[in-house]
Amino acid sequence: MKTKGKATSFDIAHYAGVSQSTVSRALRNSPLVNEETRKKVWEIAKQLNYKVDKNASNLRTQQSATLAILLFEDPTGDESQINPFFLNMLGSITRACAKEGYDLLVSFQSASQDWRAEYEDSHRADGIILLGYGDYMDYQSRLQNLLSQNTKFVCWGAKVEGRPDLTVSCDNYGGGQLAAQHFISLNKTSCVFIGDASEHSPEFLTRFKGFKDTLDQHQISLGERCVANAISTEDSGYHATRSLLANNVSFNALFAASDLIAIGAIKALKEAGLRVPEDVNVIGFDNIAAANYISPSLTTVQQNTTLAGQMLVQNLLALIREEQITDTLLPPKLILRQSTS
Repeated sequence: MKTKGKATSFDIAHYAGVSQSTVSRALRNSPLVNEETRKKVWEIAKQLNYKVDKNASNLRTQQSATLAILLFEDPTGDESQINPFFLNMLGSITRACAKEGYDLLVSFQSASQDWRAEYEDSHRADGIILLGYGDYMDYQSRLQNLLSQNTKFVCWGAKVEGRPDLTVSCDNYGGGQLAAQHFISLNKTSCVFIGDASEHSPEFLTRFKGFKDTLDQHQISLGERCVANAISTEDSGYHATRSLLANNVSFNALFAASDLIAIGAIKALKEAGLRVPEDVNVIGFDNIAAANYISPSLTTVQQNTTLAGQMLVQNLLALIREEQITDTLLPPKLILRQSTS
């Protein structure tokens, strides 16, 4: 299979026995081309060492072949301002984009920024992925604006009734259930919860509900004194735990809404002379890398960041192709380590 000079899409069409427009669609992985034809076109393109001219293609389609990730800035112990949970997901999203032939633009979200004008209207990106927790009540109206403008976007976040966006999320309620069930199996039933269990943080609130509902089903009380507010930082988890101890709340099981909160809680427990897990069992949520290396290592509810990143990209590309998609709910998994006996 040879060509005179540099191979073109017309050469591929000749050898594949299809039109040049079909070749163009197949090389864009258009759903209008059946799988057999798509594979045939890609194989011939590979044999001819054909390279897609992305600039020319983008001019024809008015697309940038670029996706944008907008991150919320989170308070962190270093200068990154990125929750370490999202670093793993960033890697997965980057690989998924590369596999689909898309570039990735990463930036922080700004409260004053017109997200659509900044990325989609200016053709800097064909669609937007929103990552980060933030205060849901602060940005809910902005999601509504994106929808009203028919912006192509997906979010990582909680599946909330009435939430006006398409999300990929972990089953946060099921994760809370897993934590409660594990404490009950260990007969650790004097429980506390640390995290923002309010509408401002729907992820944490849903984890709390799954945890509390499961305890209620076993006639185990989780009163108001046993819930301490915290954002997702080690420092916040540390001070929330100290406040529980200062208020003489007695407990032998602590469920933190994130691993960062749990790590701070363990520090406060140690300073108070309490042993983990002998005196207090601790469970976190996320399964960040640090969870496996603190002492004792942290039992946690794992969110599948690899699959999450892949689904965010797949769903966004489906939206860009004007295909119907639905919210995606990923199952959690309990990772057992030393912080629970």
